[in-house]
Amino acid sequence: MQEHADKQRQSGKTITFVPTMGFFHDGHLSLMQKGRKMGDELVLSIFVNPAQFGPNEDLDTYPKNLERDLELAEQQGVDIVYTPDTELLYPEGYQTFVSLETLPNFLCGISRPLFFRGVTTVVTKLLNIVKPHAAVLGEKDFQQLAIVKQMVKDLNFDVEIISVPTVREPDGLAMSSRNSYLTPEQRPCALTLYQSLCRARDLIEEGTTRAAEILESAARLVTSYPETEIDYIAVSDPVTLVDIETIDNPVLMAMAVKVGSTRLIDNMILTPQ
Repeated sequence: MQEHADKQRQSGKTITFVPTMGFFHDGHLSLMQKGRKMGDELVLSIFVNPAQFGPNEDLDTYPKNLERDLELAEQQGVDIVYTPDTELLYPEGYQTFVSLETLPNFLCGISRPLFFRGVTTVVTKLLNIVKPHAAVLGEKDFQQLAIVKQMVKDLNFDVEIISVPTVREPDGLAMSSRNSYLTPEQRPCALTLYQSLCRARDLIEEGTTRAAEILESAARLVTSYPETEIDYIAVSDPVTLVDIETIDNPVLMAMAVKVGSTRLIDNMILTPQ
């Protein structure tokens, strides 16, 4: 992969990269479609990264369908699919990790303390292997996107990070590989994330400025359904991720909720009038 990337760069071609864990849905396809328009060669990686899974998380059961993924990637015009195995990226004796000081200490990082260290480490390795000019990530994982952008800036990576808006299913549920875990009975419970965000948007448009009121409204809605357990609901500064009390500028509302054993996340930028 590195040798190929060197040859492409030496011949003046641009490489665009989409890192994924596979089991594709339309959200992944939107990243590929964006990447296809941006460079001469589109490289996609499929790697379920063990370094970002904590104990008792779903590493062993994370959904996979490589044959279908390769078909979908080909349909989207992907040139190369890079599928390293764990032993290649984390060989015996591996001991180097990349971590940020501040951004991982909010939102998902509170309940998943190993997650972002694993993300930044594997993204660093993949950027060094694929050597892209640009990498495309989704806005559904807003904190992950912010952390990767900060890492790229701090460590002077010669790569542009491009973001693509969240893709939703017809009922509003943010597309995720983990949606496949949901039973039909759990689907209405899962929809409370998007419904809470929409309700918050409406409240702010009506003049609500107290973040506490927004959070209380969301918590009431989510907990009114069975099988839901709130990990967090937060109204934060979109850059620093620090909690906001008074909404007088655009804010990030982000949430993570367990529906049964499935952990779902969603977010929306809310802008006061």
